Amino acid sequence: MCTHCVMESVKRRMMSRRDLFRRAATGSVAAAAATSGIMAATPAARAQGAMRVEDMTHELFPEFPTYFGEQQFFVEEVFTWDEHMFNLNVNTINEHTGTHIDAPLHFSEDGQSVAEIPLSNLVVPLAIVDIREKAAADADAQVTPDDLRAWIAEHGPLPENCCVAMNSGWDAFVNDAKFRNADDDGVMHFPGFHVEAAQMLLEETGAIGIAVDTLSLDHGPSPDFATHYEWLPTNRWGLECIANLDALPATGATLVLGAPKVRGGTGGPSRVFAML
Repeated sequence: MCTHCVMESVKRRMMSRRDLFRRAATGSVAAAAATSGIMAATPAARAQGAMRVEDMTHELFPEFPTYFGEQQFFVEEVFTWDEHMFNLNVNTINEHTGTHIDAPLHFSEDGQSVAEIPLSNLVVPLAIVDIREKAAADADAQVTPDDLRAWIAEHGPLPENCCVAMNSGWDAFVNDAKFRNADDDGVMHFPGFHVEAAQMLLEETGAIGIAVDTLSLDHGPSPDFATHYEWLPTNRWGLECIANLDALPATGATLVLGAPKVRGGTGGPSRVFAML
């Protein structure tokens, strides 16, 4: 079938759908007016009684900062409203761009792909470790076992199957060169998880994920991705470039990680939110 024929067919279908929606909307307005008393008395349903939901995801755009410093997200406008009466883009993207998940397969030979992570491991309690003060003093600050012990001393044991998130305050720099914070030699400087903290979580807790508000689970000057290699091969996941941790308490929120279900994927941009 020719391209012109396809376009004409799409336009006819869209026009037909618009007419259907208009008729349905007219009927819905009438029905709503007749039952307005009932509707006004019925509150909107909320998952598990959550009182509020916080978005933990950075908006993705082509110039979003990346670990390697090169553009990793490209948008090609293929169809436009003015010309085709619908909009459609083709996106080309590196899996590890923007707010994204690191699947176990990212740093292991045969770990779970992003599509194989059980759903029960993507809706989990969230524990936030606040290192903003020491990160402000030292860009190379790391979450250490002492930070984890201090959190446990104040809040109690880490919840089973939880995500432990580092709040360094670094998400505030996402539109600035400081997000990568590379020196003259190209070495980056930003906070991350110390490998010994990852080891402690593996040996002493049931945590399933770790999250950072920076570009990497390892801190910027890491020469060997030690935390990645320690954590991900155990079929646990990582979350990088999380946003908005300041909006949440240290404990009590449920993290919902909308990971892409891509066969064989090592990760991918994710829509992340927290329920309280």
